[in-house]
Amino acid sequence: MSSHLLSSKLSSMSESATIKMAQKARELKSQSVDVISLSLGEPDFDTPDFIKEAAKQALDKGMTKYTPVPGLLELRQSICDKLKRDNKLNYTPKEIVVSNGAKQCIANVCLSLLDPNDEVIIFTPYWVSYFEIVKFAGGSPVPVYAGIEQDYKVIPAQLKEAINDNTKLIIYSSPSNPTGSVYTEAEIAALAEVIKTKPDLYVLSDEIYEYITFNAKNPSIASMPGMQERTILVNGMSKGFAMTGWRLGYLAAPQWIAAACAKVQGQFTSGATAFGQAAAAIALQHDPSALDYMKEKFLERKNLVKKMLEDIPGMRVNDPQGAFYFFPNISSFFGKTNGTRRIDDADEFVDVLLDEAHVAVVTGSAFGDKNSFRISYATSNEVLIEAMTRIKRVLATYS
Repeated sequence: MSSHLLSSKLSSMSESATIKMAQKARELKSQSVDVISLSLGEPDFDTPDFIKEAAKQALDKGMTKYTPVPGLLELRQSICDKLKRDNKLNYTPKEIVVSNGAKQCIANVCLSLLDPNDEVIIFTPYWVSYFEIVKFAGGSPVPVYAGIEQDYKVIPAQLKEAINDNTKLIIYSSPSNPTGSVYTEAEIAALAEVIKTKPDLYVLSDEIYEYITFNAKNPSIASMPGMQERTILVNGMSKGFAMTGWRLGYLAAPQWIAAACAKVQGQFTSGATAFGQAAAAIALQHDPSALDYMKEKFLERKNLVKKMLEDIPGMRVNDPQGAFYFFPNISSFFGKTNGTRRIDDADEFVDVLLDEAHVAVVTGSAFGDKNSFRISYATSNEVLIEAMTRIKRVLATYS
């Protein structure tokens, strides 16, 4: 083997824990093991028909050629219109970049902005790729942790303490992956006041779950006074529109940042798929209420899973107001044994669930929290009931 020839950057990069667990589940299924996978954050809904029809029409029109690196003008204009309609934000197409998924947007931003010694505050628990992308881009990740007692939300005092002369960027998501927590308008405004005290400090606001919120508003930090010029807003089509396989994300940012991101993208992937962008433009022009049927089903599943988790002794659960995840605190299980096996940490906990309950979930350590694990409830009620029943049955054997 020649693994010693791999770059030091690659060697220091961790594999995505969500993808790794999904692969483990697939391998067990191939061995005829009845595994329930709750590890990937992928809606189980099909892409709405009106979006698929728009893609078909684009194909029939011959939209199969290269696109401009920052995206088709018609899509960038639709994004501007969407941001004005839904978020009360005014952008021009020159401030928009369309990428092959929101993940590429985040990578473009970090590669454009970060130099060695630049620190990036990452609200923790965080989405698994934030940390690794920052490292790969040469920055230094600085996790700022908020536990279940704070509903997994960082408060201004914590942020103020973490900021120093080397801090260049803040990354967070709301609704959050992995916790489902949603920052309120008052909470966002208070964080913005801290951010504005430091010149040349920018925020990457990951809003990919914007359309999946329950009984809660999801304001963008870009809408706070004085924050649009400091904010890189990242969003995309995958979650709210059930378009994961289309690989379409976008960012809205000051023009100089958008231009830098387009420059980076031009050397890596160039423009996203033409007919997909045409369909996305149609999707964004629709009233978001056309997607409410998915949100309503997610809320139903959330309530179902919450009740079943709360019925498991020792499981600490918050009440997530968005996305489609639970992030239970399971520290009370550490040190417990079934006589032959002992749970010492979250990594061992999820291995127990996979090996004994045949339920695949993701360890909290992948998200910066060693006391928790993530469940995705983006699947049917029947599957969720079976998964929660298995988990409760297996955990009852540990004491």
